[in-house]
Amino acid sequence: MPTIHTKLRAGAASDVGMSQDTLSQAEAILQAEINNRRITAATLLVARNQTIVHSKGYGHLTPDANSPPVKPDSVFLLASITKPVTTCALMLLVDRGQISLDDPVSLYLPEFQGGERNKVRVRYLLSHTSGMPDMLPENTELRRAHAPLSEFVRRATQTPLLYSPNTNFSYQSKGILLASEIVERVTGKRLRDFEEEEIFQPLGMMDTVLGLGRFRIPDTVWCGTSMAETEDQQLFGPNSPYWRDFGNPWGGIHSTGPDLAILLQTMLSDGGYAGKRVFSPAAVKAMTMDQNGTLNAPWGLGWGLAGSKAWNFFGELVSPTTFGHTGATGTVAWADPEQELLCVILTNQMVDNGSLLRRVSNIVSSAVVC
Repeated sequence: MPTIHTKLRAGAASDVGMSQDTLSQAEAILQAEINNRRITAATLLVARNQTIVHSKGYGHLTPDANSPPVKPDSVFLLASITKPVTTCALMLLVDRGQISLDDPVSLYLPEFQGGERNKVRVRYLLSHTSGMPDMLPENTELRRAHAPLSEFVRRATQTPLLYSPNTNFSYQSKGILLASEIVERVTGKRLRDFEEEEIFQPLGMMDTVLGLGRFRIPDTVWCGTSMAETEDQQLFGPNSPYWRDFGNPWGGIHSTGPDLAILLQTMLSDGGYAGKRVFSPAAVKAMTMDQNGTLNAPWGLGWGLAGSKAWNFFGELVSPTTFGHTGATGTVAWADPEQELLCVILTNQMVDNGSLLRRVSNIVSSAVVC
């Protein structure tokens, strides 16, 4: 396995056994989707053997063609790629002996009581087997009222479970919310601050932040292909000041292709990057291996896995050990350990339930020739 001294560097595709001509086909697909206005912004980053062989932006920051062009390091709202980052924060505390994955959630959130909540273990929050819902029944009502995150937490601790814990799989943002609340109570810090201090700064992810941080919305990529918005969208939609700076732990991170590549390479390099150990190899292994074997619903801790037939955004050509995540804003980031290959595709609109992300991912995988 690579040492923690590995660092991503720029190089040619041919230097790492990849075909530049094949990667150009991925460019052509993204550009065609922009020409057809199914998306209006995208970046693509591909790296193999710690070498970035492709990093480029396409389109414009907003649907207005007169807006600035997208650059390789333009900032996108990641949506649910945020989830594994939240999990990374919690796993730091597991590494440090401050949290046990097999503890009941109620040990850290005493108000999480009643029904079968006592059966919910911390690990279930991270592998989507807790029985928590994806969204609260009052989600729209809360967002329209600009409710604080604490109100979402309060309601999440009370909302009914969908099924008996660890008997089924159901993708659930509210489980990740509870995981983030555990991090905040154990550390005494806001999640956005803890991640900045313990993950982003040490790894050199200088353009990544939960919420808006130093960024202004006009300097980031617009979500969607139209500037026309309903009253509700203006009030609490993905481009609203409320939602962009809300810092929700299931979908509120802003980041770039190069920064996500650092995080993926850290996972590929057993938890270290550029000489800095952030996560233990044991934590990385737990995050990137199937935790749901008996349920036939492959998922790691935070990271999605390639073996899930109901959840495939990595394409059909990756190795079985591939891990990563996607986001509803039209994003995906994945790493294939068997090929030492990583890929980040950031767009501003989900196309055909992820078909665009899969098609581009397939080209990236097929570009490996030796």
